[in-house]
Amino acid sequence: MRPLDNITVLDFSTLLPGPLAGLMLARAGAHVIKIERPKTGDEMRTYEPKFSDFSVNFALLNEGKESIAMDLKSKDAKDRLKPLIEKADVLIEQFRPAVMDRLGLGYEALKRMNPGLIYCSITGWGQSGPKAKIAAHDLNYMAEAGILGLSVGSDGAPVVPSVLAADIAAGAYPAVMNILLALRNRETTKQGAYLDVAMGDNLLTFAYWGLGNGFAAGEWPGGGDALVTGGSPRYQIYATADGRYLAAAPLEEKFWTNFCEVIKLPQESRSASADRIQVIGEVARIIKTKSAAQWMQEFAGSDVCCSIVASLKEAVDDPHFAARKLLDRSVTADGRSMPALPLPILGIFADGAAGSPPRLGASTSKLLNG
Repeated sequence: MRPLDNITVLDFSTLLPGPLAGLMLARAGAHVIKIERPKTGDEMRTYEPKFSDFSVNFALLNEGKESIAMDLKSKDAKDRLKPLIEKADVLIEQFRPAVMDRLGLGYEALKRMNPGLIYCSITGWGQSGPKAKIAAHDLNYMAEAGILGLSVGSDGAPVVPSVLAADIAAGAYPAVMNILLALRNRETTKQGAYLDVAMGDNLLTFAYWGLGNGFAAGEWPGGGDALVTGGSPRYQIYATADGRYLAAAPLEEKFWTNFCEVIKLPQESRSASADRIQVIGEVARIIKTKSAAQWMQEFAGSDVCCSIVASLKEAVDDPHFAARKLLDRSVTADGRSMPALPLPILGIFADGAAGSPPRLGASTSKLLNG
């Protein structure tokens, strides 16, 4: 048995945070049922490119789940869902605050039907506070939580992150953590819980060091001026002679000493008292004299914490990930297959079998009338 084999999840969410949370629970054994709009379903179904006649995004995030198509605004929606609600362990939704209440599906209403229900609401700003009902996306949450301002380009302007940190790391992951905590707590109390997961709140954790510097010393970091935001030669990205980039992170003294020896940095530039801007420039000049391959050959066998910036294609072809069997699980649809989304669910808790995304409403009759 997998840890969540006896857990049923009703997932009213769309797009990324909720579906990813549901996917992680499903990988650990939960029976996840998507409640989707008739005709169109989850918006992610329309995204390009396609995998068979599914959206690739939808297939990756929803394999192994079942789908019910239902108009939640219909008068009988709650009654039709009642048998599932009464048996469900977890409910996930990510509408704006009060939307589920207006549909008659809010926590207080459902708690009377199922006192043990764990009800998880994922929103950008939470269920309360001045911003609670303001529309936003990942980039907005990153901007207003102070995270985006810590990442700047050479011109000093913030750069658009390639990682949807708010949706995934501040939305889906905390949702799963708190659902599992609530399930554990229910074993003792026999009571469910309401979980208010706010992506904006959870992003602040990522700036722990900046918060510490600001609160304790009054030294609030800006973009590009702190140890891990480009303000140090020991944590920096340097261009190589062939147009590639070296990610150099020899933070600790032993790594910095090894790094300086390999690149033959002048002694006057190695001291902690040296002007950091001048040192960054000097290191950049040296790294620019050789190709990426030459530098990796030079660094081989030395503890220097340096890497060549890889493309995503190079990353998935890395022998290390192959050895870790990171992409061995598959998603299948109509005879086609592709690697499933790697998840932070260890193999000892997950099923390694291939999974398929659900057709819209394919389980409506079976789950509501069976």
